[in-house]
Amino acid sequence: MAEETTDQTYDLVILGAGSGGYAAALRAAELGMSVALVEKDKLGGTCLHRGCVPTKTMLHVGEVADTAAEGASLGVKMTVEAIEMESVLGFKDKIVGRLYKGLQGLVKSAKGIELVSGHGRLTGPKTVTVETESGTRSLTGANVVLASGSFSKTLPGLELGGRIIDSEAALELTSVPKNPIILGGGVIGVEFASVWKSLGAESVTIVEGLPHLVANEDEALSKALERAYKKRGIAFSLGTFFEKAEQTENGVTVTLVDGKTFEGDYLLVAVGRGPNTKDLGYEEQGISMDRGFVLADPATLQTNVEGVYAVGDIVPGLQLAHRGFQQGIFVAEQIAGLAPAPIVESGIPRVTYCEPQLGSVGLTEKQAKEKYGDDGVATYEYNLGGNGKSQILGTTGFVKLVREKDGPVVGIHMVGTNMSEQIGEAQLIVNWEAYPEDVASLIHAHPTQNEALGEAHLALAGKPLHAHA
Repeated sequence: MAEETTDQTYDLVILGAGSGGYAAALRAAELGMSVALVEKDKLGGTCLHRGCVPTKTMLHVGEVADTAAEGASLGVKMTVEAIEMESVLGFKDKIVGRLYKGLQGLVKSAKGIELVSGHGRLTGPKTVTVETESGTRSLTGANVVLASGSFSKTLPGLELGGRIIDSEAALELTSVPKNPIILGGGVIGVEFASVWKSLGAESVTIVEGLPHLVANEDEALSKALERAYKKRGIAFSLGTFFEKAEQTENGVTVTLVDGKTFEGDYLLVAVGRGPNTKDLGYEEQGISMDRGFVLADPATLQTNVEGVYAVGDIVPGLQLAHRGFQQGIFVAEQIAGLAPAPIVESGIPRVTYCEPQLGSVGLTEKQAKEKYGDDGVATYEYNLGGNGKSQILGTTGFVKLVREKDGPVVGIHMVGTNMSEQIGEAQLIVNWEAYPEDVASLIHAHPTQNEALGEAHLALAGKPLHAHA
């Protein structure tokens, strides 16, 4: 039996090496701290290995397939002979592998970081005990960051296995499903619907109990995506909740509470992600929790236990890799006494990489009216039909601006091919509380989709050129 090693102390012990954990480690090391970074799986976490990166790689393959199918209308006759999933998976793994190797190099070369491989558990207010291959280690930090990430949720009575799969299993399928059913019309659900349709699925059906797809987005974006999916031949059932699923050797039957049924060869369960906090010792150490989430002060990200912080998907709010990444940097700087500006949740950019793409930041129209009153909000939609580059790309869509009346822009919501790439300027506008007049005076290069942002702000500032006020 492996012997327990002696206790070791650090300035910072981090439990979890996903986007939030490794960002905290790298920034803390830059600031001169000694860091123990604990991870039972692979450095980079779910985002790099089983989430954001592999999913977006698959979506790019789908875009290439769609391009071939659309070529004839542009005078370029080409066809997709076959989708070789073995090669597609190889491409995905190559991209992940390159990024993983690069991240390993960054952490290894950072002075002051020790990567500890093994299952870690909080066993004291400032102590993480790690079961490693060579024995048990007890790591004590002047400060601790909890960054244990999330897992694919399912519903009570709906067990994963066989033809009922989660997103991680979906990324490893060696053939394209013929007629998959997707339970959940959020980001994960609509992205997989998009990629499977692009790769040649005969039919794709999304089952969503809420009234709209991507229901957390501005309703205008949800409706635009629904129109686009109807046009693409992606079916969806809205407003009626799931009751049960029964699988056979060859397929799955899904029944809704109203008795309606759907049959497919796979059921992808995409009902969100849960906080990975079970049996990690958090509650035993007195940390305040709510349904598995760690409660942290939004202004400091410190828990109710002094010196213990939480970042990423275990903290209530948007479950986005870049949120966790920024929170990790924030906490390292907070511990170092740099007094960084608190992260405003609504100012975090949100992107859905389906076709058409969705990009949003700030308040939806509904949220803005709840905050400022119905008469305290002004909105404007600029249709991409007036944008030259969007016409070249053959996309429909729009940019929707939400502003406080006579005040700054508080929300930007975009839909269309490639429109996610405009989220950079959009988040600057919202987070720097720019007025439409401020943006209207900026020059946007022609012909680009970026011009759509400029035109929308021109119109909202009262001087539309290619649009109607």
